[in-house]
Amino acid sequence: MINDVKQSAEQKMHKSLEALKVDLGKVRTGRAHTGILDHVQVEYYGSLVPISQVAAISLADARTITVQPWEKNMAGKIEKAIRDSDLGLNPSANGDVIRVPMPPLTEERRKDLIKVVRGEAEGAKVAVRNVRRDANDALKKLLKDKEIGEDEERRAQDEIQKLTDKFVAEIDKTLQAKEADLMAV
Repeated sequence: MINDVKQSAEQKMHKSLEALKVDLGKVRTGRAHTGILDHVQVEYYGSLVPISQVAAISLADARTITVQPWEKNMAGKIEKAIRDSDLGLNPSANGDVIRVPMPPLTEERRKDLIKVVRGEAEGAKVAVRNVRRDANDALKKLLKDKEIGEDEERRAQDEIQKLTDKFVAEIDKTLQAKEADLMAV
């Protein structure tokens, strides 16, 4: 029973960490990466679909993404979808290839992005702490129902606290790496 509680807590904490990494991947640095366009939706025969379903996305160089539509008539729609997205990008069509240059980040914009990143990390820490609280509540319920002893409950709570500390440290490490990436010119 205790192992089930610990295992469940560890899985949930791991999911919180993975969700943070996905969210941080969406925060753009000065370098180009194809994941930036993941949430851009393009109208394709009356329905909105992700850009990756109507075009090949690749990197031309460190600061330029190229988008090559599979159907020539989609180039204009893809260009418009990228321009209208909240990413602040300015694509330009070059024949049947759309080039998306990444503008350099200003110092002010970098600081704003760091605030966003820190907020995401704090949200992940709160999620991990909530998992700890739920696991401790489950242990207290087991103790109350006389399924485990007080010593077992205390030992399990210590292990869950160590697990929490481990994941909070991992979140901090991920945050520091992203901040360093944002501040790199």
